[in-house]
This record gives sequence, structure tokens and C-alpha cells, in this order.
Amino acid sequence: MNDKTCIARLKLGDFRNYISASLRLDGRHVVLTGTNGSGKTNLMEAVSFLSPGRGLRRAALSDVVRAGAAGGFSIFAEVQGMAGEVELGTGTEMQDETTLRRLRVNGAPVRSLDELTDHLRLIWLTPAMDSLFTGPSSERRRFLDRLVLSIDPGHGRRASDFERAMRSRNRLLAEGRFDPSWLAGIENQMAALGVAMAVARQEMIRLLTGLIDERRALSPFPVADLRLEGFLDRENAQAAIDLEDGYRDRLAMERGRDAAAGRTLEGPHRSDLLVRHRDKAMEAERCSTGEQKALLIGLILAHAELVASMTGFAPILLLDEIAAHLDEGRRAALFDRIDALGGQAFMTGTDRHMFASLGDRAQFITVQDGLLSADENHGA
Repeated sequence: MNDKTCIARLKLGDFRNYISASLRLDGRHVVLTGTNGSGKTNLMEAVSFLSPGRGLRRAALSDVVRAGAAGGFSIFAEVQGMAGEVELGTGTEMQDETTLRRLRVNGAPVRSLDELTDHLRLIWLTPAMDSLFTGPSSERRRFLDRLVLSIDPGHGRRASDFERAMRSRNRLLAEGRFDPSWLAGIENQMAALGVAMAVARQEMIRLLTGLIDERRALSPFPVADLRLEGFLDRENAQAAIDLEDGYRDRLAMERGRDAAAGRTLEGPHRSDLLVRHRDKAMEAERCSTGEQKALLIGLILAHAELVASMTGFAPILLLDEIAAHLDEGRRAALFDRIDALGGQAFMTGTDRHMFASLGDRAQFITVQDGLLSADENHGA
């Protein structure tokens, strides 16, 4: 049995279309219903800012601030978290004409947004992710890296450090500065970081595949087979130190080629996550839209279960328009699976009746033009 993380209170200020908003929650799932454009996804996006990064829309901080607001946005949450009860506050402020995001934990400023992962893990699924299997490989890498980040908070820092080192190498090569000592130092760093990223991604695929196989009979969604392609995809039996040596040697050997191309042509930034529908033996990008959605939902639920198993705490799920393309039977099975995870889920939809099978397992909140109203017996 996993311990539960949940949000007990949420307050917003100047966030998207919310001048201000306040919700008191009781730990059950939260269903946000209302017309399109009313602010359902905006509220869910605010919750996603209780994790490191740019939230579920990956928006620029300046775009999140309410139009016409004099300052930045603010988000405050009372959380029953992995380290106990905690108050989390995040928002933006201007410094030297730059918008910066700040974090406070129990009222005290902290240096890194990564500290949010000490208190809760968030997993989301949005309609924008429906094109995951047919879109560019960069989207699938980003998706996989978020999966890794949920169980390995250091992965995000390694990825950003690799990108920074790679940009430095690209700049030196573009300027024709083939100084061997400078390039060797950068390539040493890229080798260590790049191999660590690839190993973490492969480990996530291994763990997720094992759980999917174990739970296959219990899932109402199709089984996905996962594979990483494009970087160290056939060499993962080697020791990490040997992988680093090999990648570092290839970087040194390909300096001329990369200089001509204007970019680094080999590394974890070139990997791709390949997904197949197991029962149909078909690549996900060739499946129907409905099958792709079902595959994605199955992956998200399996990942949530993996996070709960590895951390001992069920994650908070953010599921935007989750019931839109599911029949009644599959919706009921989905809600049962979500509830069995033992955590709190936020779900949105235009039609409340689509969530009827949740019954009293959820609080229902109506959203209209940035205003929130709870059903009777559920104060907002």
C-alpha cells in the first residue's frame, strides 16, 4: 500500500485568466467541468507548476501571467507530501528586466526548484500529447525524460548540463577554434553526462516494460512495447566507463564532420523512443487515433504505478480531457485504475456526466470564466 500525496488547499493570483482563486480540497480526486475556455486547463497548469520545469504547457513565464496584471503570478499550495505536511509557494518576479521563478517552502526561500520533488511527484496527460507518436522525435525524448525525472530527480540537471556543454562545443567548432585541450575537457563532460542520460533512459524503459508485462491482464488498455533508438541502443551491455570512453573518442574523431554540419551529430539528443502496439504488432504511429490515445493512457498509468512502487508515494495525476474519446465501459475501468493507484487525480471535461462512475470518490468543481464553484458539501 502506497502513501498518499495530495493537495489540501490551492490559491492562485494573476495566473492566466484567474485574478485570484482559492480551493479547499479533501484529498479525493478533483473533477473540473465547464465550457471550453473557462479556465479548467489553466488551473491544472497551475498545479503542474508545483514541479520543476515549465509546467504542462511548457509556456514562457511571461505568458503565464494574467494579461494586464501589474506583477507576476503566484501559486500557493498546502500539501500532504512525501516529507509530511508542507506549504509550497511559487511565482515570478522581475530582476534586471528578466522574469525569474521563485520557490518558498514553508515560507522560506529555497535555491532550487528541484526541491519540489522532495514533496510530491506530478504526472500529466494533455490533448497536446495525442500527437506524441506521430510528431518529432524531440517530443518523445522530452516525454521519456519526464518519465525518468519522476524517479530520478537528478536527470533534469544532467540533461541541462549536457545541452550547455554541447552548445559550448558547437560554438568552438563553428568559430574554428580546434584547441585540443578545451575541446577534450568539454567532450569529457559530454561523455559522462550523455552516457548517464542514456543509461537512465534505458533503465526507465526496462522498469516500465517489466511492470507493463506484470500488469498486462489487469489493464483495460493495449500493451505498448518500448525501445530506445539512435544512441547507445545496441551497446548497453558494456560498462558505463567503456561507453564513456567510446563516446568521447567518437566526439574527438568527428570534430570536422560536426563543424561542417554546424551541430553535434551523435549523442543522447538524437535518441528516439519507439513504441509498438504489441497485440497488433504495429508501430504506434500507424495505429488509429483511438488506439494511439489508448496506448498513451496505458503508458501514463503504468508509469504512475511505477513511481508509486519506487518512491512509496502515489503521484498526483493531471489528466486533461481524459474521458473525451472513451466509451462508458472504458471510462469506468480507467477511473477504477486511477483510484487504485491511491493518489489524487485532477481531471477536466466539458460534461460532468462523463465522470458519473467516479461517484463520491471525487469532488466536482465547476469552472466558469476563471471563477470556481464547488458542488454542495464541498466548499471552494
